Amino acid sequence: MPRILLIDDQKDVRAMVSIVLRVHHFEVLEAESAAAGLKAFSEAPFDAAIVDIFLAETSGLEVMSAIRERSPAFPIVAISGMTALDFMEEAPGLAGVVCLQKPFRPNDLLLALKSAQAGRLKAAV
Repeated sequence: MPRILLIDDQKDVRAMVSIVLRVHHFEVLEAESAAAGLKAFSEAPFDAAIVDIFLAETSGLEVMSAIRERSPAFPIVAISGMTALDFMEEAPGLAGVVCLQKPFRPNDLLLALKSAQAGRLKAAV
């Protein structure tokens, strides 16, 4: 069962994303802050991460950069409800991060996750 790290400071978003993923046979670890998410990432293996761009105490970009420093091709889906995510393509170290605008449908989430994981396979070749 694939393990997903979900980092979002909104409890309702975490609940909705977790339900969708669990129904589709993913194991989900929820983190309500950047610090909790990075701690979890350092303590256990994950197959992908879903990270909110705007976290209360820090930028999701910093979280994604920290993850990529430890694992350069790690699959990440960036989510945001506040801004277009076009700028992600220019962010250093974040090539291949799949962006998903809130609100999103369950199928869009699953497709974004699949796309992020496919990008990891391409980077490994």
